[in-house]
Amino acid sequence: MTAHIPDSNRPQIEYYFSFISLWSYIGSLVFQEIVARHDAQVIYKPVNLLKVFAAGGGKPVRERPLQRQSYRLVEMERWRDIRNIPLVFHPKFYPADPALGHRMLLAALDDGADVGRFVHAGLKAVWADELDIADPDTLVRLAHESGLDGQALLARADDPALHGREADLTAEAIERQLFGAPFYFYRGEPFWGQDRLEMLDDVLTSGREPILPQKLS
Repeated sequence: MTAHIPDSNRPQIEYYFSFISLWSYIGSLVFQEIVARHDAQVIYKPVNLLKVFAAGGGKPVRERPLQRQSYRLVEMERWRDIRNIPLVFHPKFYPADPALGHRMLLAALDDGADVGRFVHAGLKAVWADELDIADPDTLVRLAHESGLDGQALLARADDPALHGREADLTAEAIERQLFGAPFYFYRGEPFWGQDRLEMLDDVLTSGREPILPQKLS
């Protein structure tokens, strides 16, 4: 296997997300457009979103106050129209466990594969197509339709090393003070949420110095 080696001559964006992340899906196509426009290299970092929520003081959607749940639906309708994408407000298989798909993605990255299509397909599966992202057959099909060998990736997904990397990425996200998804990092500067993508685009264009987070005690 050949690990994906960063190209220091291209802008590098760290992308923390989960296949069950609503806002990762809503921003997915716009993010891909920004990446293509700047010839950026994406370092994909799938995480356990519920653990990230818990570490940052957040709660799963169904445990949030009703007023916040109601407003979330308003925002979903707005952004569906702004981004001009299909969106199901109450997906049949949400929240499903995305861990198997995340490990298949990590295996594909080890092969040096271009996984952008697979990432978008996994997000769209949950939030537009009402597919079960925890189902192995569904994941194999999504990978195949994205130009990857889904059966081979599935066969490798239980590798203990991939389990370890999946856990390490979640721990890394928590250590870096993430509290949701998506999070994009460029030169160490964090951008939380797909509604910050225009800011990320501006920074890539201007080349200004990064604004770095401070750890508070």
